[in-house]
Amino acid sequence: MEQDPNHVPEKEPTVLDLYKSVTKDWASFFNFIRSAWDARRREELNQSLAEEAHKPVLLAESVEPLRASTFPWRAVLAFLLALIGQALVEPPLRLGMISLVFYAAAIGIAVWSYRTDEWHLPAMPALWQRMDPLSIRLLPLALAVILAIVAFIDFGNGELGGWKLSNGMFTPTNVTLWLLSVALLMYSFWLKTQKLEEPKAKVNFEVIEQKWEWNGMVIAVPNLVEFRKKWEWKALVLLVFGLAVFYRMYQLDMVPSEPFSDHAEKILDVYEITTGSPYIFFERNTGREALQMYWTLLVLNVFGTGFSFFSLKLGTVLLGILTLPFVYMLGKEYGNERVALFALFLFGVASWPNIISRVGLRFPLYPLFVAPTLLFLTRGMRTHNRNDILLSGFFLGLGLHGYSPFRMMPIFVGMIFLIYLLHTNSKENRLQAIWWFLLIVIVSLFVFSPLMRYSLERPDLFGYRALSRLSSIENPLPGPAWQIFLSNLYKGLLMFNWDDGVIWVHSVQNRPALDMFTAVLFLLGVAFLITRYIRQRDWRDLTLLSSIPVLIMPSVLSLAYPVENPALNRAGGASVTVILIAALALDGLVSSFGSGMKRQVIAYGLVAVLFSGVAYSNYDIVFNKFEAKYAEAAWNTSEMGRVISDFRTDYGQTDRIWIVPFPYWVDTRLPGVWAGIPDRDFALWQDHLSESLAYPAPKMFIYWNTDTETERILKELYPQGEITRYTSAVPNKDFFIFLVKP
Repeated sequence: MEQDPNHVPEKEPTVLDLYKSVTKDWASFFNFIRSAWDARRREELNQSLAEEAHKPVLLAESVEPLRASTFPWRAVLAFLLALIGQALVEPPLRLGMISLVFYAAAIGIAVWSYRTDEWHLPAMPALWQRMDPLSIRLLPLALAVILAIVAFIDFGNGELGGWKLSNGMFTPTNVTLWLLSVALLMYSFWLKTQKLEEPKAKVNFEVIEQKWEWNGMVIAVPNLVEFRKKWEWKALVLLVFGLAVFYRMYQLDMVPSEPFSDHAEKILDVYEITTGSPYIFFERNTGREALQMYWTLLVLNVFGTGFSFFSLKLGTVLLGILTLPFVYMLGKEYGNERVALFALFLFGVASWPNIISRVGLRFPLYPLFVAPTLLFLTRGMRTHNRNDILLSGFFLGLGLHGYSPFRMMPIFVGMIFLIYLLHTNSKENRLQAIWWFLLIVIVSLFVFSPLMRYSLERPDLFGYRALSRLSSIENPLPGPAWQIFLSNLYKGLLMFNWDDGVIWVHSVQNRPALDMFTAVLFLLGVAFLITRYIRQRDWRDLTLLSSIPVLIMPSVLSLAYPVENPALNRAGGASVTVILIAALALDGLVSSFGSGMKRQVIAYGLVAVLFSGVAYSNYDIVFNKFEAKYAEAAWNTSEMGRVISDFRTDYGQTDRIWIVPFPYWVDTRLPGVWAGIPDRDFALWQDHLSESLAYPAPKMFIYWNTDTETERILKELYPQGEITRYTSAVPNKDFFIFLVKP
């Protein structure tokens, strides 16, 4: 049996609802009188009354705060003082104590500016109220549950009643059942909701028709000025999006320049899929979720880039680009269209999300799924739209297949619901929020079910990497857990404006995670959010504030290896809300100048200067500082790959090429990746070099430039061999080539 998704709930409309309905106009009143003896009219009245009782109701309109008419000198002074304070901690100055004095003064004046109606954050979109009909399509739901159970069983290992299970792999059968179950589940709860007519945002260009009469004919055309403004805004958004794409794609083949061991593991994982091992969870190298592997396989097939380092980088950069529309929509959800544009620009050119997208590992999957999960959850709770809640649950479940730090997101979602419940006084709203929470849990579990099945069968492997950082699985903790935690939290909260850690693979070490301008806007934005929350008690402000410590928690919880905190990859989800807060602060600064033409010229001139500084600073961080430090730390496996390719060109084979391992030198699988041989480890250990005598010439050995023992052994084995020193483009990365010709 199927219930109508728009079925009127059993709760009867109140007497007040009846009064409002029958007194809104004379026709409604007379219709109410006639319904006393007309059963058909009475039924129509009841239906109409029930529908009206559940129409969306605007609870709180989005009203921009009052602005002072005087020049906003306090706001400008606060920003300049904060800018000086941040400049003092930028490398190489690092004058922390002096910076604190400037920042304290800046925040004090900023709060003063807030109290004098100069610098306010933009008003958040309107809050709506409507009751969820609690309706369900029962037949699709029953089918979804049955298919999900069958798929869940098949994702496991072994046999069940003669039925051989998939042994932790995706198969056409269990994937089809799983996807159908998710689709049917979404359909069973999906509603035909009434479209909300949101109050017009501040940045809005309405098309107004102009009419002319000529020989009895009426000609209506759009107002050209308003029409032009509307399309100019769209063009501006596309321009900013294009700039963000440029920052993501520029020099992708060269920045970063070299892979490291994790890339070798990923390429082997992707390669294994093509050999008949489509795992749900890849156990190599302490275990990895599967989404990046299948995404990379799609990318390398679509673009023909092969099993290469570039395929990994291209795949993750595209994931970073996919995050941008959600960041833009989050800006609208927490502010307006101008906030959305500012957030798109700041996030699009920021070095933090750019670098973690370029490295070629799973890092950008964390912010990618944080953004839509938070977007649809916030919008669903604000507008009381069940469909947005369902979408939030979908992205929550999908994100759990991406990158393990996203496992913090279910905790954050639960925290958001708790914040919402503590801020609503309506019993009906509380019950409705509990219903929404159950929906998110159900949908996310359906989407997560393949990996959930694996985690139940192999909890040791599924949780090993996280637990190895959190607890003393491998080594004893270096101190009391609570002291390490508080120290890590302190360092994690300082990462945005002070120090992003010492991990060279995804950051410029020991500098702020944000550029100087965005860092200033973020810290002032936090101060304004706290101030506004104290005054208005809006649950959305507290959601943004709480997102910062929660989303960096995967980095903070590295108790066993505190040197790995802060880590921009494990804290990557926080980049979404941190930069959104900066965009809110910037919009408030622009609005503080007022609407006069001269003031607007000053305000947008300031934005142009700021954006130029942000763009240049982040360009320099990524394409100069990061690349230089990365190239200095990474091994030059691409040059070894070229040597292997040259040997293949000269002699037509690669079977008699070996790389002699040396402590803390290259991963001997990576040169083969560059040469188009992703499934071979070229290692031949020093004590096994004599085994190469069984192979006829030509032969080639590559070894580290300080490995004199290998050189001695090779000279003894092959007196006729030729030694060449390969001069690397990177200082101190030379290696030797020992060639045995036919």
